[in-house]
Amino acid sequence: MTENSQASFGKLRSIIWPVHTFELRKLIPMLIMAFCISFNYTILRDTKDTIIVSAISAEAIPFLKLWGTVPCAIIFMLIYSKLSNILSKENLFYVTIAPFIVFFGLFSYVIYPLRDVLHPHAAADYLQTILPHGLNGLIGCFRNWTYSIFYIGSELWGSAVLSLMFWGFANEIVRTNEAKRFYTIFTLFFNIALMFSGPCIYYFSQMGADLSSEVRWQITLNYLMGMFVVSSLAIVAAYWWMNKNVLTDKRFYDPEVDSGKKKKSKPKLSIVDSLKFLASSKYLRNIAILVIGYGMSINLVEVIWKSQLKLQFPTENELSAFMGIFSTCTGFITILMTFVGGNIIRKTSWGTSAIMTPIALMVTGVMFFAFVLFKGYLEGFAASIGTTTVFMAVLVGMFQNIASKSTKYSLFDPTKEMAYIPLDQESKVKGKAAIDVVGARLGKSGGSLFYNVLIPVLGGLAAVTPFSAVLMVGVIFAWMSSTRSLNTQYNELTGEDAAKKPADTSSEPAPAKA
Repeated sequence: MTENSQASFGKLRSIIWPVHTFELRKLIPMLIMAFCISFNYTILRDTKDTIIVSAISAEAIPFLKLWGTVPCAIIFMLIYSKLSNILSKENLFYVTIAPFIVFFGLFSYVIYPLRDVLHPHAAADYLQTILPHGLNGLIGCFRNWTYSIFYIGSELWGSAVLSLMFWGFANEIVRTNEAKRFYTIFTLFFNIALMFSGPCIYYFSQMGADLSSEVRWQITLNYLMGMFVVSSLAIVAAYWWMNKNVLTDKRFYDPEVDSGKKKKSKPKLSIVDSLKFLASSKYLRNIAILVIGYGMSINLVEVIWKSQLKLQFPTENELSAFMGIFSTCTGFITILMTFVGGNIIRKTSWGTSAIMTPIALMVTGVMFFAFVLFKGYLEGFAASIGTTTVFMAVLVGMFQNIASKSTKYSLFDPTKEMAYIPLDQESKVKGKAAIDVVGARLGKSGGSLFYNVLIPVLGGLAAVTPFSAVLMVGVIFAWMSSTRSLNTQYNELTGEDAAKKPADTSSEPAPAKA
């Protein structure tokens, strides 16, 4: 190999794998944790949707999100904060992850087989006779309370173990010069895990085709939760090994030095304080609308899409197998879009890069609702290509979900973070904290609140679907409008337009700004 070839190979290696050999002792166990956490999250996410949609209906999801996940997340944070003052960081990790391992391990082998004994069918039947039909989803959550806890626990895994525990641990022990190289690899492994977990879900969902639906799903659930427990124990083992063999070595972590170099934590703002701070800045309000727009638009489509999944895949195993395919495709496209999105951001303006996410969600979202709302007019077309309008809606909804997730990581998140750069330090710190409080909460719960109000009033999800479509279009239009407004302000602060415009050699004065 020539010197030029060696230099080119070394440069390529530094881009793809920017890690020194001695750093592998620290990086590999972190990658094991990242992979296993994401692997488990995919299994739980797909299984919870399968259980709830098959046993109750997609109408239950908004009720579970608003009245189950949100209160339990608050309770979890209160308990976690209390325990953090009592336990060491290492023991806090074990105590936090242990209930997840115990519950999901017991669910398939003990709780699910005893579901008919545990579920209050008589009380739920009585409630159905006295409450409006539109509350059937909420009654279903009560009737199948063990499934509801499974759903809430699965949601908490993402926020508690992935967001709080893993990233909190990484931010604590990874140094600044390491983070610039390691964090991209962490994100890559999160998505690689999807490409492994998806086929596993599909494979175990296809087992026992000659068995009854109930027995077949029990076997599938045993395997899926068994994989979850094994993977969780691998997370605990990797964390334990890190604490015993890596964090004791000052080459990798020095509590006195590294803790002193940590950035000050962002201020904790209440909802009222956050709203006041956002009201003082049009620029920050626009960023908040971007965050709210993304969260609401995907939630509005998600519930309707999952109702179509139940129509197309009536049994748990059929739905679970499809969700495995969905997760695999999501992981592959997200990895691909990570590289594509980077090139788009480098070669186009901020506004062009930022507007691509709402455009993608608008196009795919309108297509999805068109297939759902105008099934009668499209049946002839669907039959001519050998399929049904329900299956076409499922595929378009799948495409919409993949587009929303892949563009979020590759375009939405980077451009959103870039928007903070031109701001002064106070606006950066307080503005981001305010948007995290208001924008994230409204984005996640706004769609659920909409369904919680309209489903009981209109009597069911089918009647709400047209209103969902109109609201989604309105939300995305507001998102796009805020993106254009933010682009103008961003260019003024950064001088991006001035840098790209050719020098004006004419004597004609430039037009005044509107």
